[in-house]
This record gives sequence, structure tokens and C-alpha cells, in this order.
Amino acid sequence: MGIKILQQSKSQKQKAEAYVFFAKAADMGNLKAMEKMADALLFGNFGMQNITAAIQLYESLAKEGSYKAQNALGFLSSYGIGMEYNQAKALIYYTFGSAGGSMMSQMILGYRYLSGINVLQNCEVALNHYKKVADYIADKLEKSEGIPVEKVRLTERPENLSSNSEILDWDIYQYYKFLAERGDVQIQVSLGQLHLIGRKGLDQDYYKALYYFLKAAKAGSANAMAFIGKMYLEGNAAAPQNNATALKYFSMAASKGNAIGLHGLGLLYFYGKGVPVNYAEALKYFQKAAEKGWPNAQFQLGFMYYSGSGVWKDYKLAFKYFYLASQSGQPLAIYYLAEMYATGTGVLRSCRTAVELYKGVCELGHWAEKFLTAYFAYKDGDIDSSLVQYALLAEMGYEVAQSNSAFILESKKAKILEKEKMYPMALLLWNRAAIQGNAFARVKIGDYHYYGYGTKKDYQTAATHYSIAADKYHSAQAMFNLAYMYEHGLGTAKDIHLARRLYDMAAQTSPDAHVPVFFALVKLETVHLLQDILFFNFTMRWKWMKLDNTLVPYWDLFVIGLIVAVLIFLVRNRYG
Repeated sequence: MGIKILQQSKSQKQKAEAYVFFAKAADMGNLKAMEKMADALLFGNFGMQNITAAIQLYESLAKEGSYKAQNALGFLSSYGIGMEYNQAKALIYYTFGSAGGSMMSQMILGYRYLSGINVLQNCEVALNHYKKVADYIADKLEKSEGIPVEKVRLTERPENLSSNSEILDWDIYQYYKFLAERGDVQIQVSLGQLHLIGRKGLDQDYYKALYYFLKAAKAGSANAMAFIGKMYLEGNAAAPQNNATALKYFSMAASKGNAIGLHGLGLLYFYGKGVPVNYAEALKYFQKAAEKGWPNAQFQLGFMYYSGSGVWKDYKLAFKYFYLASQSGQPLAIYYLAEMYATGTGVLRSCRTAVELYKGVCELGHWAEKFLTAYFAYKDGDIDSSLVQYALLAEMGYEVAQSNSAFILESKKAKILEKEKMYPMALLLWNRAAIQGNAFARVKIGDYHYYGYGTKKDYQTAATHYSIAADKYHSAQAMFNLAYMYEHGLGTAKDIHLARRLYDMAAQTSPDAHVPVFFALVKLETVHLLQDILFFNFTMRWKWMKLDNTLVPYWDLFVIGLIVAVLIFLVRNRYG
């Protein structure tokens, strides 16, 4: 009953009712209900967070062999949330979880072997784990088109976060609805698409999707016609499966040269839906749609050449089309590319490339939905619930979740970890995100070593990380920090010329850096000039040293204050 309510309900209130049934079933010893309740207590669904109670439930479930419980206990041990921080224990739990069939455990182990986290780095073992998860997801994707979940970065500026383009604001949604009702065809198609797949924080709603597509199709939109065809081909509550209707709408769209319509016709001929199977016709339509850049058609062509459906097997051509489709993020194309690299079919075998591609497919799993619930929990001020969800995703190797977890830990607003553990754990997560190519995280590691957060102060290591961020990612912040270190000889040999050059580069790289760079350069030049003058005058130099001793560590502030005073004086005189 609880599961039925959960599947059919849209509102949070209805979903909360499902948990009343789960609680009753759990009290009677139903293992599935106990798993649901333990998850709710761990992740704080509907404000139910109670980690101690969750652990008790998980421990009794683990004894019964529940792989979900083993995975959860592994996760809690690896962070030391409510349990002793113990990586060896976490590894044992994950191993049991993956043996029992936990896809999350498989993915965590895959990531650990790929990155060498508490195990010896081993690409082949990582490949084995990731492939199992990727096979499972590809099977689901073949039945229905998987859509990547929006991953909001908490490290974005707060003003951007509230109007984040990844999540559709309610007021903007109302405005779009208003425009759609007024006859804006493009907005009608966009709203139809959002409701069809449930994106940007909107619920999946086939009735609303069909409503908007029909409105746009009536106004002559070929895209809308093609999407109606797609709905009838796949079948759902609003548009029951009907090959004849799908053929009608695909043909209408294709006659206007629409790529989605052409691809749809190709599918009908390929699978023989409403028309006899005809590979030659399918190939013709797929080629036309692929030429127009439609990734699903490019994938379908790749698949025909890969499997030899109606054409001679040609792995080189298959690889070409899979690669083209993968550039637009077509998930099945990425999966088949991974298969080709893993087996060395039509391409030189590369374990590392295969693992990276499989990892991309694995990250489309249903667990990625936690990105949305974690983001909304964060926005609602439920920091602990948000952190647990992001931390689990971080453990599974999601880079965005690693930087989001580190960001929350750094804010010290979470209550589920002891204060002294927060910086070291945040540093660990920034490190994992940086290895996956996050420039902001790389600068953060530099900051942690510079200030001694969660680690010993180490200017040399800080400078190394700033250098990587500056050279590899052209980070203006890293250039500025590095310039400051060269100016003062912190962790590097003092080099005024290099400092000047780095300040200039920071200003050129980012407009936001202009003002701080201006002040830094004025200060640098002033200090340099004064030092040049005083160099020849022993008495003055002696006084200068005394002054320097008096002002340290406020020397920078004094000079900046002096510069600001001079600027105010000049501006007043100019307008006076």
C-alpha cells in the first residue's frame, strides 16, 4: 500500500502518508519497509532525520543480509557519521553490499579502485565494477530514454543560486505558462518537453506535456508534432501506445524536414511498428536525421553498423557515429563507446577510457535524483539532510557532489559531524573534486594549505596547487594568490617581476579581478618605490625597519589605507 501511494503521489503530503504504512509494516518485521524507513531516517525525508535510529535499523537489516543496509553502513563508516570513522570496515561493508547486488556499492568500489582510495589503484577491477552498473543502466535506457538530473553547484555565487538556471523558479514557470497560453509556440514546446521528462525540478506530467505539444502542433510546430509521435510510440497514461498515431505525427514532422520526426520514422521501420520491418528505409531516415545533427539518430546508425542490422558490420563506422552522438551526451552512445574501448573492438583497447565512459553512464542512475532532493533540502535550511545526500553521491564519485559536500562542511553549519572533523573531511573532498578537474576545488586546496585549515600551514604546497589552477584552468583567483606569494616570498623565492605579470594576467582573465589587482599593483609599486628610495639612505632605512617592525603584521593594510586616502584626496580636488 505504501509503495502504491509513493508511486502514484505527486505532493509531499501524499508521499509522507506512504511512510505511515512503511512504519506499520516495519514494526511487523517487513524487511523492505524497514529499508524504506531506515533510508528516510538517514536522509531526513519529510523531516524524519534520526541517524542513531537509522543505524540501529541498518544493523539489524545487515544481519539479515540486506545489501542496501550494508551499503549504508559502509557509507556511514567512511565518513564517521554516527559511527566510528573506519575505512577498512567501510570497504568490507561495500564488498558485501556489491556481492549482494547493490549497484551503489559496485559504483563506490569502482570509483575507489579507479582513484586508489584506501585500495591499490587498479583499472581492471574498476572496469569490472563500473561495467556491471553500466550494463544495468543501459538496459533501463533501452526501454526508456534516460535524462541527466540537474546538478546545482552550491559554490556558485549566492545571487546566482536563487535563480539557478538548472532549477526552474516557480515565478518563472508561471510566466512561461502565461506566455504559452498567449500562443508562444517555442515556450509551449519547451514546457511540453519539461513536463514530458520531469526536468528543472518540475514533476513529470504526461497530460500537461501532451496539452502543450498539441497546442504548438496546431500552430504548425514540427518539433511538437514529432514529440507527440514519440509519446504515442512509447505509450503513457495521457497517450496510450498507438503505432498508427505515432506514424501520423512522425510523418507530419518529417515532411517539414524535422530531424526528430525523421528519426521517429526510422524507429518505426527499424522495429516494424505499424509498418513492416525495413532496414533500408530505417537507414535512409536515420541518415537524414543524423545529417541534421540529431544525436539519437547518430546513435541508431552506429548501432546498425555495430550489430550488423540490415548493413554489413562496420566497427569503424559504428565508432564514428557513436562518437558523434556521445558529443551531445547521448547515454547509450557513451555506453557502446565504453564497450568498444573495453574490448578493443574497432579501436585500440584502453581500460582508462572505457572506465571514464562507463562512469559517465553509471552517473545517470536513478540515485542521481538525490541531487534534486539534496538541493531543495539545502535551500530549505535542512543542512544535515542535504549533507548526507550529497556525501553519499560524493562517495559514488560524483564531482559536483564532492564539491557541494566540501562546501557545506566548510560552512560548519552541519551538526552531524564533530567540528574538528569538518575541515579535514572538506579538504579530502576538495581534493577528490580537484582530481576530477574542478578548478575551484584546486584553489580551495591551496587556501587550506595556506591558512592551515584541516592540515598544517604549508606555503610551498599552497603555491603548487595555485600554480596547477593557474596553468591548467586559467583561474584568475589562483593567479592573484600566486602573485601575492611571489610578491612576499611565501613558499617561493621573492620575484617582483613575476608577481607583476601574474597580477596582470589575473586582471586579463577575469573582469572581477580588476579592482583587487589595481590595489595590489598600486601597493606593490608604492612599496617598491619606497624601498628603492630608502635603499640609499641608511638612517632612513633604519627608521623604515623600525616602522616595518611596528606595523607588522598590518603593513599591507597601512599601505592600502594610505593609497585610498590619496585617491580620495585626488578625486575631491578634481571635482571640488
